[in-house]
Amino acid sequence: MSPTRFVALLRGVNVGGVTITNSALSDTFAREGFENIRTVLASGNVAFSPADYTGVALDIKAKIEGALRRDFDYDAWIVLRAQERLAQIAKNYPFARTDETDHPYVVFSSSQDVAVELLAEGAGILTDVEALEAGDGSLYWRVPKGSSLDTPFAKLIAKARYKPHLTTRNLRTVEKLVIA
Repeated sequence: MSPTRFVALLRGVNVGGVTITNSALSDTFAREGFENIRTVLASGNVAFSPADYTGVALDIKAKIEGALRRDFDYDAWIVLRAQERLAQIAKNYPFARTDETDHPYVVFSSSQDVAVELLAEGAGILTDVEALEAGDGSLYWRVPKGSSLDTPFAKLIAKARYKPHLTTRNLRTVEKLVIA
């Protein structure tokens, strides 16, 4: 078994007409030779271990995206993180946890350039009730409950040009993935 465990964060699963069950998702990962597969929630989160990991995460990312495109016939993009790195990202969430009034989010990017661009552009459009800070290949975002689709930053990260690079997860989901 591989000493490195990964988490694949799929973008756009079970929204916008792309419906994939967790069992079908697990089957796809198993066919690709991954082991110890665990799906978390129904929003495209898969923890797994590669049987023969040799240190080339980009190859794993491409393999998964290709399998998703083949098996589910949609334009699949994922963000791939080592589970250990995901644990650090969750631990480093910089804002107060006020879950009863705010949503704590992590915006994951598969491109450091995109993350830097979003931080720069986002800082200039944040409302006074939001907070945004850079993380390790991610952005930490706090937004009032009920506003995660309506704020200027929410609209920025929803733009088509970011679709292949970004996916957002609530911090509670990230914390579940750390132990999956």
